[in-house]
Amino acid sequence: MQKIKKDDMVFVLKGKDRGETGRVFRVFCDSGKALVEGINYVKKHARRTSSGDAQSGGIIQKESPMRLSNLALWCKTCKKPVRVGFSVLADGTKTKYCKQCKEAI
Repeated sequence: MQKIKKDDMVFVLKGKDRGETGRVFRVFCDSGKALVEGINYVKKHARRTSSGDAQSGGIIQKESPMRLSNLALWCKTCKKPVRVGFSVLADGTKTKYCKQCKEAI
């Protein structure tokens, strides 16, 4: 089971956005990367399409995927990045929990 999934709050450990938090909105399991809202922006030069109405040309700013090893899950109760453990509940579901405060994430 992967530790970081879609809609998780993460903390950036390395890179130009180190120290910031954001929500994961896509995970690429095969390459081990994730897209995080508002983190790791890059500028892309786009040519105007032939239809003209669909997309105008210019410099577009968008998020770029980050390595999962540079991200840590953010605990809302501890208010800091934490290590994650897994536990199986009585009904058989598997959940993630914070190793420091023992709260479910």
